[in-house]
Amino acid sequence: MLGGAGLGIITTSPSGQVSSCHRHADRHTHSAPGCYGFPDGQGGFAADLGYLGQICVSMAEAVNKAMDSLAATKVKISTDDARGKIAYNYYAKQLYDPHCDVIQFLDNRDRTFAALVNYAVHPEVLGAEAGLISPDLVGPLCNRITEKGGGIGIFINGAQGGMIAADNRTESGKDARTWSECVRIGTLLAGKALRIIKKAPLQSNPFLNILAWRVFFPVASPFIRQIMKLSLLGYVQGAGSEVSVNVITFGNAQILTIPGEALPNIGYYLKRQMKGEYNLLFGFTNNVFGYIPAQVDWGSFRRYDLTTRTSLGGQTGKIFIRKALRLIIASPAPAPATID
Repeated sequence: MLGGAGLGIITTSPSGQVSSCHRHADRHTHSAPGCYGFPDGQGGFAADLGYLGQICVSMAEAVNKAMDSLAATKVKISTDDARGKIAYNYYAKQLYDPHCDVIQFLDNRDRTFAALVNYAVHPEVLGAEAGLISPDLVGPLCNRITEKGGGIGIFINGAQGGMIAADNRTESGKDARTWSECVRIGTLLAGKALRIIKKAPLQSNPFLNILAWRVFFPVASPFIRQIMKLSLLGYVQGAGSEVSVNVITFGNAQILTIPGEALPNIGYYLKRQMKGEYNLLFGFTNNVFGYIPAQVDWGSFRRYDLTTRTSLGGQTGKIFIRKALRLIIASPAPAPATID
């Protein structure tokens, strides 16, 4: 809803031409201000409407400013494993996607002005219990990219589905919930990302195509129905939620947006169906309501109890996969880029 509100006050472009990425969701840090407006169980709400309104205005101002200064860009795109003590699967330690996707943007004089890092990890080193407002590991990640000449750092999460955690484990088995650990992990991931993109070929005049479909997801979960009903943000009550899903073809890459927190197995499957030389997943984009488990995982192992309870319903994963595959088929294959 924040993305939609921000699009509503963008003045320089029709809202249909802007692919909204929820500012809180792209990072999904657990120590940031609440953006959902859910009741906190103590008679209040886990959100500040004044602050959320300020976010919407700031987002629109940033987009308007960017639209006023549009210019041709060149890109470098690459993917490789980012291994090390960065992330792990909290449920099953070896079952996670170590791929780190990087898109670097350069001006017509080949000067880098931004780098986007797409990686699946929960930025929850500090956690919600620390009582701190923090970008968690994402802040040091973006700062390090800038310090090393990589331009403005941008982080967008992947398909980490409730189980891909930041690896802040200590030898004692406890989690190190400290700022120094945020710096360690963020700096390490930034270094991996800069190494990955360093030798990528420069693509001038990259092909761009954005395909968007509206997808309806029924809300079958009583828990989700209740928090939508009680939220400060005034969610439309009904049988379900309709959101946008995008496939973006860019240079020799393809990007699929995920309207929530998809489990890693869904992410891996959809990546295999995509057409790009490099295939990226933008999680928490255009919607952030709950987990997106596969139909066979929903309501199965006890380990999935939380995932089941806080998903829209057992059909969510099936619907998303079906619609995503149709979008991928309908989208053009990445065009061979002009390589400098």
